[in-house]
Amino acid sequence: MGLAPSYGAGAREVEVAYERGVRFFFWGALRLPSFGAGIRRLPRDQIAIAIQTFTHRGFLLGPSVDTARLRLRTDFIDILCLAFREEGIDPHVLDAARALVGRGVVRSLMVSAHDRARLVSYANDFDALMVRYNAAHRGAEEAVFPAARAVVAYTATRWGSLVGPMRASDCYRFVLSHPKVTSCLFAPANRAELDEALIALDRGPMSPDELAEARRIGDAVRAHRKQAPPFRKRDYVTGVVRSIREHGLTEDLISRFNR
Repeated sequence: MGLAPSYGAGAREVEVAYERGVRFFFWGALRLPSFGAGIRRLPRDQIAIAIQTFTHRGFLLGPSVDTARLRLRTDFIDILCLAFREEGIDPHVLDAARALVGRGVVRSLMVSAHDRARLVSYANDFDALMVRYNAAHRGAEEAVFPAARAVVAYTATRWGSLVGPMRASDCYRFVLSHPKVTSCLFAPANRAELDEALIALDRGPMSPDELAEARRIGDAVRAHRKQAPPFRKRDYVTGVVRSIREHGLTEDLISRFNR
């Protein structure tokens, strides 16, 4: 499982997750200082760190990675994700990413996209593909997984809509039970959600009967709620303003406007 700070996880959550067996930390869309502080306290040789960037400007890639390394006090980043590549990847960005691997400051490259066909087209150039996958959205099993060297899955709870019919920990167990999935991201909003998610590590893979039941529930949830939560411009703007107020003008924020 890979811990992400999307809903406010900080240093204490990082430490608890590590104590419970988590070794993958995704300092992703918001590089929250508290989350970074938690990572700095962990044994570097026992964890994997991933960061992501939304920028479509090759010259911004190096500074983004170097800033992350300095803030985390590490010589290298294990995984650099080129995020949300729905319209292709500028060759300059890909060249810059490969140059970072050549320098040894990045160990491997990952890419994410919602469009599965587009994501598969990137497979030969990346060590891992990051894709939406859960009990209700299983199309990636046939459309993406066979082409991927490794898979990092996200939205295991389907924006929370699977929780209720299923336990959150079972949502993660379902995803992690697939042999092609290398890691499943989770982003708890509080300690209770963190503890529930980590139960997945204690219970391990689902049995065939559990998998069948999870698929049945997933189909029912998808039939009842076919669409993702609607994009609300006001919510997006509010989120950007809050991010600037709380964290300053971060690279992640800037890169969203450099597409």
